Amino acid sequence: MRRTTKLLLMVPALWASLFDILITIVLQPKAYWNGDLSAGNEGNPIGSFFMKNHISGIFVISIFWLVLIGLLGYYLPRQLAKIFLMFVLIAHSYGASTWLSNKFGFWYAMAFILFNSILFSLIGDIVGKGVQSQKEVSESK
Repeated sequence: MRRTTKLLLMVPALWASLFDILITIVLQPKAYWNGDLSAGNEGNPIGSFFMKNHISGIFVISIFWLVLIGLLGYYLPRQLAKIFLMFVLIAHSYGASTWLSNKFGFWYAMAFILFNSILFSLIGDIVGKGVQSQKEVSESK
């Protein structure tokens, strides 16, 4: 798989992850940022553990996770990478949708999921066309 293809396939998963991370950080209660770590609100038990043990925990685990997504998305074999990246996209779309629906309402969550679905489809089309043209070039040789 070409480098560009691998990088493109990561876009939807990284976007959904970043959005979920940002909305999680922004919508934490004021008490959390004032030092009451028990006020942290995170559904993922790993993220929650980091948040409740240090104020910078959310940042540490988030950076680690984004780097891990990039490494696994790039270095796993194509089929495993696609499965992993789809899992990340779905998991973070769900995570962010819980914040969106609770804070802004159902339709904001649906719009976010629709946007992610369209992004995934468009990237898939771009990657598919690239793979097809690559096959045509190699067949013409």
